[in-house]
Amino acid sequence: MRDVARALGVSQATVSNAFNRPDQLSRELRDRILTAARDLGYPGPDPIANTFRRGRTGAIGLIIHEPLQYLFEDPAARLTMAGVARVCGEHGSSLVLVPRAEPGLPDVVPTALVDGFVAFCDPLEPERRELLRARRLPVVGLDAPVTPGEPYVGIDDRAAARAAAAHLVALGHRRIGVISFALARDSETTVVPAGLDAPTGYVANRARLDGYRDALGPALDDDGGGRIVVVAARGVEEADGAAAAVPLLDHAEPPTAILAMSDRLALGVIAEATRRGIDVPGDLSVVGFDDVPAASAADPALTTVRQPHDRKGAEAVRMLLRPASTRQALILPTEVVVRASTAPPRT
Repeated sequence: MRDVARALGVSQATVSNAFNRPDQLSRELRDRILTAARDLGYPGPDPIANTFRRGRTGAIGLIIHEPLQYLFEDPAARLTMAGVARVCGEHGSSLVLVPRAEPGLPDVVPTALVDGFVAFCDPLEPERRELLRARRLPVVGLDAPVTPGEPYVGIDDRAAARAAAAHLVALGHRRIGVISFALARDSETTVVPAGLDAPTGYVANRARLDGYRDALGPALDDDGGGRIVVVAARGVEEADGAAAAVPLLDHAEPPTAILAMSDRLALGVIAEATRRGIDVPGDLSVVGFDDVPAASAADPALTTVRQPHDRKGAEAVRMLLRPASTRQALILPTEVVVRASTAPPRT
């Protein structure tokens, strides 16, 4: 940098601005500096040295508890990440993706060059909470608080699930199946004997089961003869939803409706029902959760819970960039979108 400044008769600060703050220079002067730097073989300021000098990296880390490809393969995750990326771009920040630690490989959390983290995890693993505590960087939870009581951005999963179940109750359904997320990482498809009291480490899973119970419990008690069976899917893809539907549809008294904790699982249920010649919604009503683009495009179009994925991601970054003293939990609205996959049960 000193050599470039000397060759052009300008200060080192001016050369630095050409690389780091181009808006401070005229176009002509910046072009002259970049040309001289190229001729002298100077690639620009070292990014790590810049980080030490400024005391910040200009980057935000997005922590997830899934493999990295999940962010690009799952439609709800893609929409959420789009909101995160948009606000990062508005503030001139880079985005560093921090996937789950794979067996035998080090966790990226301790070494990620970032100014803070958005934890898109449900829940964040205890080991990672300790690593974050050691970093002493700001962290904002997305979908769930990093630790209980801390501010985060999310939805009221319990209320959203209650509304979805209430829709089925209002239609007259009393034999209802529930397909939940996996009870543990890489677990098999499991029929849960305890029904809506199923234990699970996922915050959203527990809250949604509670919401289903809020709406279904009183209806079944009042009506008599009703039944709920919960199946924990192995994963989050459509094939996992189809596999989880098998024990429900094979039951001696199969459900007249199924509540799935994501649209992808619900679409898998519809695919399995269609394969068996079961009419949706004539013989089986299906409700999803998320309202990803494929929900409205499905045949039949999927009744689901709409949540603002893009806005969740955007608000989490905005919260991270605010002073810690001004951060408060932000719960965003949801709504049940009724489409063609639900109808009253056949009599």
